[in-house]
Amino acid sequence: MAEAQQSRMQEAIDSMVQGLERENIRKMQGNMFRCSADCCENDTASMQQVHHCIERCHAPLAQAQAVVTKELERFQDRLARCTMHCNDKAKDSLDSGRKEQQVKQQLESCVTKCVDDHVHLIPSMTKKMKETLAAIAQ
Repeated sequence: MAEAQQSRMQEAIDSMVQGLERENIRKMQGNMFRCSADCCENDTASMQQVHHCIERCHAPLAQAQAVVTKELERFQDRLARCTMHCNDKAKDSLDSGRKEQQVKQQLESCVTKCVDDHVHLIPSMTKKMKETLAAIAQ
């Protein structure tokens, strides 16, 4: 992927992840730590009971992190397929005798369209993840 396009995509993803972390994940982390501390305050519980209590406290955060990871992987796979299609089209154009400069421009244009299309998907992906994270936090 062209460097400028790659940078633009990375900035968009970083911004989304930071927003999710700040608005959703961080609150879940706080709840997890408070819950875990409460588990440790129980003087009558056995070591195993405290351990299970702490595991229950950690479960929502682990589930939330898995959701974010899975969505980001899915997004990355879709973007990779799109750019791979661009590479295939460029190779086909070279094989059919088009000039290298024309093919480079075609490839750049195609990759830019992939990035544009996928950057436009980020808001709906973010909304979906926020809804899922809110449901997990309940």
